[in-house]
Amino acid sequence: MDSSHNERKTHIVLTSHPSEIFKDCPPVHWGANTAEGRGPIVASLRDKHRNAIGTHSGSYTLYRALASAAGALPLDHKPDLTNTEPTDVIGPFESWFDSTKIVSMDPWGANVGTYFKAELDKGMDIRPTIAVTKSHLHLPEIREAIEKGRLKADGKIIKEGGEISVTKAAIEPVWYLPEIAARFGTNEAELRKSLFTETGGMFPELVTRFDLKVFLPPIGSTTVYIVGDPEKLSDDKATLTCRVHDECNGSDVFGSDICTCRPYLTHGIEEAARTAQEGGVGLIVYFRKEGRALGEVTKFLVYNARKRQVGGDTADKYFYRTECVAGVQDMRFQELMPDVLHWLGVKKIDNMISMSDMKHDAIVKSGIKIIKRVPIPAELIPADAQVEMEAKKAAGYFTDGAVMDAASLAGVKGRGLKE
Repeated sequence: MDSSHNERKTHIVLTSHPSEIFKDCPPVHWGANTAEGRGPIVASLRDKHRNAIGTHSGSYTLYRALASAAGALPLDHKPDLTNTEPTDVIGPFESWFDSTKIVSMDPWGANVGTYFKAELDKGMDIRPTIAVTKSHLHLPEIREAIEKGRLKADGKIIKEGGEISVTKAAIEPVWYLPEIAARFGTNEAELRKSLFTETGGMFPELVTRFDLKVFLPPIGSTTVYIVGDPEKLSDDKATLTCRVHDECNGSDVFGSDICTCRPYLTHGIEEAARTAQEGGVGLIVYFRKEGRALGEVTKFLVYNARKRQVGGDTADKYFYRTECVAGVQDMRFQELMPDVLHWLGVKKIDNMISMSDMKHDAIVKSGIKIIKRVPIPAELIPADAQVEMEAKKAAGYFTDGAVMDAASLAGVKGRGLKE
């Protein structure tokens, strides 16, 4: 093999050189009334038409790099998208045509094979950022609800074996930077500088390529689970029950009892299934925002700090210990969360299975009505999670029950580390 081949393989063209790359990138008109008018999002690394900062499956880019370096992934691979089209058509809805309504995802991202066939036929590497498919959910809590008579299998929504039939969608983040900045009350330059700085300079285009307005950040995706007919999500006459849930691996997957995350999630799924059986539709939106977007390491450090502090783990110091470790109580900033609801055409939520004021306020501010808020039933709260629950209620989270005063909060105590 000649040396020129090795040089080509290891040569890097810096993305801050606009004369070298991106000179053929198609324009993006965010909020246009058609996919063609908006233009394709091209984030594939080896396409000369690339018009976005970052890349697809951003949180998995390092794994892709390892696969490429190890020779397992061909550098010129293009996905064969045959038969990958959505099982259900979502939209388009009026909210798709408003550049301020959806700023953190590509509403046209599920059907690129249809919308951009001409560009694909010319060799442009356009990839979906949304996938829509069907699935069955097997949950012990749902089988328990059937055994106790709270739910019944109907053969359609809930199968005879207790599994729930759903339509589900996976959504990669696609950020339109000018409107992201506006959503957070800052300017685009400050946003780009902050993103560049806090990622250790990972994306130099953020501060060198102001002509590129779209960014695919290296964060986790969002998953949507729809129980019942997806078309009813945009139907004002259909009852909609919704749970917007932020990831908690310890509870959601492994059943850790220090918080109410899994019980609240499965309660939301149960209520979503009930609503669908009654002729409405249920919706679960699952965001990857582990530990209030502080991360799981930080969360576990906070657990230790809470349980080792003088007096033990008490509700009156619940938020304080998080601030001591992380510097802030919560970094989820729900301003971007309603985007997925607007993608689905949601205009009102009849039953919001959540106590969070941050979620409620963000949804209502975005123009979606919430008719009723539903707190977690008391019997579903694990004993060690009482600290979290009473602290949240005292901090202003929605409840239809009593709120403790400061003295009473100090008496709500979780178990010790060795118990």
